[in-house]
Formats: sequence, structure tokens, C-alpha cells
Amino acid sequence: VPATRVELTVSCRQLLDRDTFSKSDPVCVLYTQRPGSHQWREFGRTEVIDNSLNPDFLHKFVLDYCFEERQNLRFDLYDVDSKSPDLSKHDFLGQAFCTLGEIVGSAGSRLEKPLTGVPGKKCGTIILLAEELGNCRDVATLQFSANKLDKKDFFGKSDPFMVFYRSNEDGTFTICHKTEVVRNTLNPIWAAFAIPVRALCNGDHDRAIKVELYDWDRDGSHDFIGEFATSYRELARGQSHFNVYEVVNPRKKMKKKKYLNSGTVTLLSFSVEAEHTFLDYIRGGTQLHFTVAIDFTASNGNPSQPTSLHYLSPFQLNAYSLALRAVGDIIQDYDSDKMFPALGFGAKVPPDGHVSHEFPLNGDASNPACRGIAGVLEAYQCSLRRVQLYGPTNFAPVVNHVARSAATVLDGSQYFVLLIITDGVISDMAQTKEAIVNAAKLPMSIIIVGVGQAEFDAMVELDGDDIRISSRGKVAERDIVQFVPFRDYMSGGPGAGLSMAGLAREVLAEIPDQLLSYMKARGIKPPAIPPMSPEAPP
Repeated sequence: VPATRVELTVSCRQLLDRDTFSKSDPVCVLYTQRPGSHQWREFGRTEVIDNSLNPDFLHKFVLDYCFEERQNLRFDLYDVDSKSPDLSKHDFLGQAFCTLGEIVGSAGSRLEKPLTGVPGKKCGTIILLAEELGNCRDVATLQFSANKLDKKDFFGKSDPFMVFYRSNEDGTFTICHKTEVVRNTLNPIWAAFAIPVRALCNGDHDRAIKVELYDWDRDGSHDFIGEFATSYRELARGQSHFNVYEVVNPRKKMKKKKYLNSGTVTLLSFSVEAEHTFLDYIRGGTQLHFTVAIDFTASNGNPSQPTSLHYLSPFQLNAYSLALRAVGDIIQDYDSDKMFPALGFGAKVPPDGHVSHEFPLNGDASNPACRGIAGVLEAYQCSLRRVQLYGPTNFAPVVNHVARSAATVLDGSQYFVLLIITDGVISDMAQTKEAIVNAAKLPMSIIIVGVGQAEFDAMVELDGDDIRISSRGKVAERDIVQFVPFRDYMSGGPGAGLSMAGLAREVLAEIPDQLLSYMKARGIKPPAIPPMSPEAPP
């Protein structure tokens, strides 16, 4: 199941009028690109609205939304003059380009853009509204007990467990939950369990749910006790006489005239609540703040030599620039002011040549922010000419630099992401671990991109995916570090674009869950956003 599905509603205002005796009859065509491809493919069309220059299209586009991908969209408008599906037979009214992230990241997830493409004419505006599809977000919590189940074991009682199946459109069943085994009892009480409603019934509350009971056996040949059927709508009534089920074994029922049942199952409790998503917080106004830190230590090699990771070639971007561009292009859709603080570490800086581990790339210590990713790249290239690569490689100062900002806004309105690009040789492991453990309490995430051919064992340790990072006996309360080796994506050649999309995907994949883990740990709920109409200015 993709992270989220988003429904796009399209409206236009003041479209070009192409019809002589009446108004235009607009249709909107959406095109998308596959990750890493520049080819536009038609995704779908709205209905045609007759005689309107201000259409609100009813047909919605439903797209899979991936935070970590740059999802390019193109909207073309045509004035439909005949029944022909061939677009070249109709009048072009203008087009707009954006990314799905741009729509979602706008205030109230509502983006307004001018339509362009007809020379010398004002083409009007397009209004795009993104809404997360809601049916898939509820999580139900259920608890069951059973009574007087059939005894299946020769010595001692049964060891019962239940298996839940949802029914599919074609009448088949798909397993969706297994309870734990309760040992040696015919009257088990199972632990409460949480399950997404879509897993239980795929949004259809009347769809059959089949439940089978088994007696667990060590050798895996579990004995069938019996089964019953229910539906989400039934279960949602909660604890009541409606939710006591007879467990029936059809084979026994056929054989024995006096057979009643093989026991009963009772629903003890039922509750449902919406699981908040990354998008809820973004729509609610949470801003992502993106800070870049670049490794200026001597182990990168002399920048004037082509072998250096910092080599500035007139013909191609170096690894540092490529990594920055790939990640920055996506992050910037979520950062409203597009101002990115950019720091360097591990160099001797002017005027006196002291070694600094958090110097501003733009040379302005009071405000290290650069305008857009282009501004960061420019400041990076200027710094390379100004400073002397040195050492050691200390991460802790830049981690603490961002942590100080994050510590001032704990209410969930802002979330900080630090991108460290490094050749991976680290000198202050103990201090960095300490800094990360402290930062794990704050609204921040750290992405480390390793460039060059070094062994990145220390970076993998910081990543905490397998073993949560700890310092002086304190374990980080969340996993906030994502490490990615850049060389895995360095294909060069014509596929370079694709590998950059892959890099961005890998680098950003954990951010939504890390943001959610912070909000959940702090009990911060996203502010409720009133539904927006296309007219209302945000």
C-alpha cells in the first residue's frame, strides 16, 4: 500500500475564450512523469464543462503520493470543439507545471498558478487542491474472548488462537490478522490488537470478515476448531449481544444431528481512531527547515586536483554538488521561505586561519541562510576558494547548531532537517553520539550522505536502524539519522538523472515517519484544517 493517496481537484478562473458565439468548453488533461524519466505520459482527463471560463471540474485525479520523490505534474487545458479524443483537434487554452509536493506543501494544500503557453495572451489561472483520501486512515482496536471451545488436545486443554480474513471483490479471502496463542484453556481472553480499517475491510463496512479458530500445535499442524463470519459494521456496534458469535465446525455440523457449536466468541471492546499522517501536519502548517553542512576536511583531497571530491570542474558537478541538488530539489517544496542555512566544517577559515567546525558558507555568521538550493551551491563554491581544507572531522558542532534552533520550537509547528555531506571519516564519534541522543528529543532529523570510496562503518553505526544509538548509557528515544552512501547512486552517463532520483528517495524516505514519531511522542495533534473551497483565498 503506498504511503498515501491524494485526490486532486482542479478549478480554473478566467480561461481564454476561444468560441465565437459562446464560451469555451474546457477539459483539463493531467500528465505525469515516471521517476527519472523526462517523458510525459497522459494520466487522465477531467470531464468537459460546457460554456464556462471558470470551471470547477468534478472529476478528481487520484495519485499515489511519495514525499521522497519529485513527482512532476503538467496540466493542459483545451477547449473541446468535437467528440474527437485527439487533443490536436481542439483549441489549446494554456498549461501549468508543478510538483505534487508543491501543491501539498502550499497553505491548506491549495496552489494557484497562472496558465501559460499561448503567446501574447493571458490564459487565466489554475487552482489545485490536494486532499488525502481519508477512508484508509482509521485504526480499529479490538479485543475478543471465547467460551467453552472444543477440547482438541488429548492431554490438557486446547491452545487456541484466531485468524482473521477480509473478503475480496471476487469472493476470495485474504489473511489480515492472527492473534497470539493462549495456552491450555477453553476460555481464552486474547490481548487487544490494533489494525488499520482498510486491512480489515478495505473501506467497505459491509464486506464479510471471516474468522477461524485453531488449536495450536508445536509441529504446525494446528487443529481447526471452527469459524464464524462478521463485518466491520457489526463489530463497530461494540460490546453487545450482537457481537457474541457461535463458533461452528461445518464438518461436525454435517455429521452430528445434535451438534450446536464448538464454543462462542465474544467481542469485549471496539474503538476506532484516525491515525495522523505526515500530510496532516504539513497541511496543518508544519514547516520543514533544511540546513546543510558540508565536510571541508583535507581527506577530501586538494580541490584543484580532478581526483578531489571537491574538484570544481567547468563541465560537471562534483559529488557534493550533486548530492545537494538531488535532496534539496525535493525538500525546498516544503520550506516556505526557501532560505537554507549552509555551514562548513573542518577547514581553516579567514581572516586568521583558525579551524572551524561550523562556519557559514556565505561568510555571514549572523545569518548563514542562502536563497534556494542555487544559493547554497553558489556559497559552497565561493567557500572552496576562500578556506583551506584541514581537519579533524567533527560532526557534533553542526548537530548542536541545528539542535539549538530546534529546541526553541517544540510545539510541532516547525521540524528541522540537517543534511551532512561528508567523506565519512569522523574524529569525534563519542561527542557526535552524545549530540544525536540529545537531538532525538527534539523536532529534528539528520541525513548523512557519504561521498567518496571510504569505508562508512562509523556512519552505519550512527544510522541506528539495526541498533539504536546510545551515549553514556542513554539510548536515543527516536531513530533520527538516515545514512546513504552516494557511490551506490553514481552511475554517471545517461542514467545519472535516475540515480539522483533514487538517491533522493533513499535519503528522504525516513523523514515522514521520523516527524510522526516526534509528534506522537509529544502528543501533538495536527491542527484541524477546515475544508477549502476553490474560491476561498488561503
